[in-house]
Amino acid sequence: MTNAQILAACRSNWEYRGIDDASVREMLDELSAHLEDAEAAGRTGRDVVGHDVRTFAAAWARARAPLPGRLLRAASIGCFFAGWVLLMPYLIRWTTQLDVTVGNVAFWSVLGVATVAWELRRGSLGMLRSWMLGLCIALPVAILTSRILGDTTLFTLPLWAAPLLLLPGVPYALADVRARRNAPDAAAVDSEA
Repeated sequence: MTNAQILAACRSNWEYRGIDDASVREMLDELSAHLEDAEAAGRTGRDVVGHDVRTFAAAWARARAPLPGRLLRAASIGCFFAGWVLLMPYLIRWTTQLDVTVGNVAFWSVLGVATVAWELRRGSLGMLRSWMLGLCIALPVAILTSRILGDTTLFTLPLWAAPLLLLPGVPYALADVRARRNAPDAAAVDSEA
């Protein structure tokens, strides 16, 4: 396995595990330096990471970002996306109250489960295909559920619920945006050196 392949495998593993972009870049820089030092000393990348790159990447991810921190980040980002998705019906219908039906619950539950299951199976964070697949599954389930159980309102959700869901994910979303903005600056500094 080449150094580039090791770095790519580690990057995908760390992104899959929910490590933030800035930390992934730092970890890749550090690993790249270790791999270059090993190469200069006549050793291979396998001497640095061992025989199983995924195990190495997983161990480093656990050390860098323990599971409770990653779970908190994932839950916060999930709430952030759910808040935006929930905000759309309020804006489309131009209302401050949203009636939640069995069909709505079935649709969003199946969409979320299908999207997450597809992403876990693929091991990547590309969302468009998984959302499209989830939509193809969730829409018939919602229609079938509505036909069987009816469209009775389970509860009414006030407008303030959507911004409340957005709040926990705002710091993580801003940190990711800042990390992406700083990524070209870091690449420019590396190319000058």
